[in-house]
Amino acid sequence: MAICTGLIPAMEIDNIHDITVITDSITAARKILESKVDPLQNMFIPLAAAVKTFLSKDGRNKICFWYCPSRAEWPRHKLVDNQVKASSCIPTFPSKESHLFSRKKECDNTLCEWQMHFTNSLKKGHYFLNFEDEKGIVIKPTYAKGGSWLPIIGFTNSLYTRFTRMTTGYAPIGEYRQRFFPQLPTSCPCGKAEVQTQEHIVMECDRHDPSTRPCNIIINSFVHFLADNPEAFSFDNR
Repeated sequence: MAICTGLIPAMEIDNIHDITVITDSITAARKILESKVDPLQNMFIPLAAAVKTFLSKDGRNKICFWYCPSRAEWPRHKLVDNQVKASSCIPTFPSKESHLFSRKKECDNTLCEWQMHFTNSLKKGHYFLNFEDEKGIVIKPTYAKGGSWLPIIGFTNSLYTRFTRMTTGYAPIGEYRQRFFPQLPTSCPCGKAEVQTQEHIVMECDRHDPSTRPCNIIINSFVHFLADNPEAFSFDNR
């Protein structure tokens, strides 16, 4: 879109023969000259036609594309980038008409609906623990970057398993036995809880080092607790 809105006015200026486009996306620049089917052709076809007219009008006319990555922090690039972001003008070829934009919008809407359904649904269970991230924001499900919870755990399969048991409440603890196997013991082996609950194991049970107990509901605190207490939420925990 930046190339489109900058290149067309430049080609319309009289006595202009040499145009240099400095971009951080050579891939986008190549698409202007490609003839294969592309979701963005709605924008590129008019631009390609204008480029063809410009190049055929005079033998001296040429367009060069120079690659300058954003990480180079070229001052002129940052200046233009800030000006474009602050501009309220409507581009010649609105990106909202593109297939990629429509696909992204549909994906974002689906993700938002999924998160709302997850937040309000009882299917995740009454005992599901809602953790917060380092910024104090309640963690919501997402498909990006490996998901919401697993990348943060990131140690071993055993830790993943025990974290899942702790989070959902489907674990070898008294609270679970009370619901599904009432004939089995439900008290905690420490002797201080008639019903061994998630909260009791993490915050109260004397069988675990008090210094490892979470001091908040940030997910990392619970991960460290499980890592420091490998018997917690384990089937070896009698």
